[in-house]
Amino acid sequence: MAEAGPGPGPGPGWLEQLKSCFAWSGTSPWTLWLFALLCLAGVLRLPLRISDNLSTVSMFLNTLTPKFYVALTGTSSLISGLILIFEWWYFRKYGTSFIEQVSVSHLRPLLGGVDNNSPNNSNTSNGDSDSNRQSVSECKVWRNPLNLFRGAEYNRYTWVTGREPLTYYDMNLSAQDHQTFFTCDTDHLRPADAIMQKAWRERNPQARISAAHEALELNECATAYILLAEEEATTIVEAEKLFKQALKAGEGCYRRSQQLQHHGAQYEAQHRRDTNVLVYIKRRLAMCARKLGRTREAVKMMRDLMKEFPLLSMFNIHENLLEALLELQAYADVQAVLAKYDDISLPKSATICYTAALLKARAVSDKFSPEAASRRGLSTAEMNAVEAIHRAVEFNPHVPKYLLEMKSLILPPEHILKRGDSEAIAYAFFHLQHWKRVEGALNLLHCTWEGTFRMIPYPLEKGHLFYPYPICTETADRELLPSFHEVSVYPKKELPFFILFTAGLCSFTAMLALLTHQFPELMGVFAKAFLSTLFAPLNFVMEKVESILPSSLWHQLTRI
Repeated sequence: MAEAGPGPGPGPGWLEQLKSCFAWSGTSPWTLWLFALLCLAGVLRLPLRISDNLSTVSMFLNTLTPKFYVALTGTSSLISGLILIFEWWYFRKYGTSFIEQVSVSHLRPLLGGVDNNSPNNSNTSNGDSDSNRQSVSECKVWRNPLNLFRGAEYNRYTWVTGREPLTYYDMNLSAQDHQTFFTCDTDHLRPADAIMQKAWRERNPQARISAAHEALELNECATAYILLAEEEATTIVEAEKLFKQALKAGEGCYRRSQQLQHHGAQYEAQHRRDTNVLVYIKRRLAMCARKLGRTREAVKMMRDLMKEFPLLSMFNIHENLLEALLELQAYADVQAVLAKYDDISLPKSATICYTAALLKARAVSDKFSPEAASRRGLSTAEMNAVEAIHRAVEFNPHVPKYLLEMKSLILPPEHILKRGDSEAIAYAFFHLQHWKRVEGALNLLHCTWEGTFRMIPYPLEKGHLFYPYPICTETADRELLPSFHEVSVYPKKELPFFILFTAGLCSFTAMLALLTHQFPELMGVFAKAFLSTLFAPLNFVMEKVESILPSSLWHQLTRI
């Protein structure tokens, strides 16, 4: 049979030609590195006529100057560095990888991802609806029952430090609360109340204060005194005087509306508003007494308020009472309050959970020793204290770092997110002194609080004693807390893969460009060795294929 002439397919010695192409002796290291990168990226696809293509590529790359390769590797390092910076910024701000989010949200459906509207997924979503609904309810923002006074405390902090302790989101929520509690549909019938209705919607503090003074010129308006006590008074003493004037005006309005509340829906709404105003004033007066050192008077005012208005639980006055009783070291009274409010049917808070843990720790903390406990085991009382600490930490895992002073405190916001960092700050700000007063309590907390995380399932699809920790706390806390505070995040997020990948790529290409520019001969030897190792499996496969298949078959395949 006649031998096949030179055609499009490889001849009998094509493998030797391929090997000779891989043994370039005069090729620059820049050419070898670029060829390796092109091969790894899949850009250079080798057809059957490998020798001709390699020769063409080698001739083209040898005509390029070294500056081109420096620019190539430098540009790749710069681009990967910019991607790294953007990925890190996006992760710090939103807690997820931008590339990963785009891949899951947009590319996965295009590549044949599971349809969200399929029956299986709909059944799964129906099965998870209860947990999702619970997460939404737990991410509700609550009014801080121990919130500070704007004029006497928050503004003084701003004057001293130049920092704003309250965010716009937090103050906007307070404005909504004021409009809900202190206004009603009949305010337009009374000139002073009509002015205050507009004042609560005003963003400028000075405009609000001016409107309050204007309302007082027309009538003794309780809500006007409230606004001045909250925002204009620069000391607690001044705020207390204004609240006493507000109490006098508020009690008169409350008695009048109480007599007319059954005459119609408008009178009932006005009485509800007057009730909210009166409860708010009395609660703030009790807080003023507590801040001025008259703690027993504050406790009496809070108890009387809770007896007079037992249904108004939205103000959470029992948390103010717990803090005042702890200041008096009246632990039996604290236990009595907890017995009423630490109920499975009532919403929990960090104040309730950690106060219960403090009382149980108080019984054993003065004699607790980790070494002795490891030798003899925990007693029943110590076990109860540890379980109470684990329960509190599971509810809000951010609190221990503030109590143990591992993280610096800031002024608490006017609103908190239960189980979030904002609630932890609000609790530790007022209760750290009570933990320090109980001998050994912080030592017991330090030794046991991290054991909580061994009991909680991971990932957090399920909880141990409470519902799974909600995933929305970080976003809400970043809105509630000032920008200079580093928000505590639980569970701690690991760095996404793409951040690590781009960091490695940026470092590798930058090092490659530097080494190749400084040591071209040495890097050329290294590049040759790298290419030889890279193509060793290919050489082995080609030799086996050449030994098994005759060259005529290769010729027929190329013609096809």
